[in-house]
Amino acid sequence: MKSRAFRYWRDPLCILACAAYALNRFFIAQHSAPGSFLRAHFDDLLLIPAALPLVLWLQRRLTLRTHDHTPGAGEIALHVLIWSLIAEWIGPVFLHHGTSDLLDVAAYSAGALVSYVCWTMQISLATKRVRP
Repeated sequence: MKSRAFRYWRDPLCILACAAYALNRFFIAQHSAPGSFLRAHFDDLLLIPAALPLVLWLQRRLTLRTHDHTPGAGEIALHVLIWSLIAEWIGPVFLHHGTSDLLDVAAYSAGALVSYVCWTMQISLATKRVRP
């Protein structure tokens, strides 16, 4: 059975996550209490569904990614690990930029899990639509 290629930045989850990020960043978070979920962690939930498709698209264009499959669990986990190390350890410790927060890593991971489930369901639905 053949499924469609991953749509990268045109993926519906990516588009929704980018729109939610912009709405929260420019309108909602400004009016939220300091330290509230919408101000502190909501955008972190959107890291994987908003940024990963764009990064994978760029990797594909640079021929660092050799296929157009939907991101798998290992690929998603690798990016969560890399971004967590950069944003929560390298940035705060070595570049003295930002604050290290394990709740951010939990939010990246939760967003990654939801993304994986959504992308897996898209594959499942697409393969069911393909007729032999």
